[in-house]
Amino acid sequence: MTFHLGYGTNGFADHRLDDALSIIAGLGYTAVEVTLDHHLDPFAVDIGARTGRLAARLSALGLRAVVEAGSRHLREDREGRVDFLVRAKWIAADLGAGCVSFRSGAGSAADREQVKSVLATALDGGPDVPLALEPEPGMAVARLDEALRLCAELGHPEPLGVTVDVGHCVAVEWQDAAACLRRAGGLLRNVHLDDMLPGVHEHLEFGEGRLDLPDTLAALTGIGYTGVAAVELPRHSRAAPVVASRAFESLRTAHWLARAEQEVRSDPSTIRTLFPAVGRAVRAGVCEARTRLLIAYVDSCDDAAEGLAALYRHGTSAERLGVLRSLAGIGDRVPHTGVELVEQALRGNEAGLVAAAMGPFAARHLDQRAWRHGVLKCLLMGIPLTVVSDLDRRADDELRRGVSAFADERRATGRSVPGDVLDLLATSD
Repeated sequence: MTFHLGYGTNGFADHRLDDALSIIAGLGYTAVEVTLDHHLDPFAVDIGARTGRLAARLSALGLRAVVEAGSRHLREDREGRVDFLVRAKWIAADLGAGCVSFRSGAGSAADREQVKSVLATALDGGPDVPLALEPEPGMAVARLDEALRLCAELGHPEPLGVTVDVGHCVAVEWQDAAACLRRAGGLLRNVHLDDMLPGVHEHLEFGEGRLDLPDTLAALTGIGYTGVAAVELPRHSRAAPVVASRAFESLRTAHWLARAEQEVRSDPSTIRTLFPAVGRAVRAGVCEARTRLLIAYVDSCDDAAEGLAALYRHGTSAERLGVLRSLAGIGDRVPHTGVELVEQALRGNEAGLVAAAMGPFAARHLDQRAWRHGVLKCLLMGIPLTVVSDLDRRADDELRRGVSAFADERRATGRSVPGDVLDLLATSD
C-alpha cells in the first residue's frame, strides 16, 4: 500500500484525544486526521504547548498526521478565515503534518471569489504547509470540478491542492470515486474515506452505501498517491472503537481484493491460488469477493471456460457456491460451461448449491426440461421457490402438473403445502 490509512479524530468526539490516538494506532491505522475542535482548540492560549505534546504522542505511536480545519471556530469574514487557516498551518507545521485540509465555507458560486482571495492570502501567510481544499455539498465550492478550476484560476501554486471525500463522489459527483481520484491526480493532497448513497450527504460505514471500496483503493495505488487516506465518520462517535475496527477490517479486505483483482488481470493463472485464498483473506462479503475475482479472470483470459470448470471441480463447497453465484455476471461469456456446472450442481444434494444453481443464469440458459427438473428438485429438498429466478415467466403446464402432484402427495400424508407452491398453482389458467 503506497498510502497511509488513517482515522479522523472527529469520529472520536466522546473520547479524550490521547485515548483516541491509542485506539486508532492499536487497531492498525498508521495515520490520523486531527480536526481542530475541542480536542485541539487553535485559539487556546496554550496551543503551542498542546501541539508539542500531541506531536510527541504521534511520534511515539508512529502515526502520521494531517490537520482538518473544521469550521466550528471559523468566523465568516475574510480576515477571520485567513487567520484561522494560518493558525491551522502553524499547528500542522508543529505536528509535522502533511497538509491542512479545509472547506470553502457556506455560500453560493458568487462567494468563490472571496474563497480565492482568502486562499491567496493564506498561502503566503505562516509556514510552508500545503493546503487542500475539500469540495463539500452545499458550500461555495461544492464539487471537484469547482475545486480544480479554482486551483487553476490561482495559477496552480505548489502548496495548493485538493481533498477528495470519496463519499461525496457517490453523493454528488457525476463520476465514481475512482474516476474522481484519477481526475484529481497530482493535485490530490488528502483523502476522506466513507460511504454514501447517491443524492444524500450522510457519512455511512463501508457497505451501507454505493461506494466501490476496492476500486477506490486501487485508484489511489494506481495514481501513486502516498499521503493519508483517513476514515471520516463524524456522527459515529458513541461507538467509535467498534466502528473504527469495522472500518479497518473493511479497508484491509478491500485492499487485499484490489491487489488480487490486479494480479488476476495481469496474470490470469493466479486465479488458481487467489480464488481459494478468499476464504482466509475476506471475513465479510466472501461470495461477492469471489465473484469479483472471477469477473477479472473472465475479462482477462481468452479461454476462461476450462479454468472456471477446474475451480468448480476442485473447489470446496463454499468455492463452488461462489462459482455458481458468479454465473449471473460472467456466465453469458461461457454459457456452455455454465450450463454444465449448473446441471452438475442439480445432480447433487447440497441445498446451497442447488439453490444457487437456479439463479439468473439458469433462467437464461437452461433448457426447459433441465429447468423444470431444477424447480422440482428445490421442492423435494425443501428449498423455497423464491430462489428460482424468473419462475413466473418460465413456469409451464408440465411444471404445474408436477408441482400439483407434489402438493397432492403432501396432503395425502397429512403434511402442509408450502405457500410458494400454492402461489405457483394459483397462477395456472
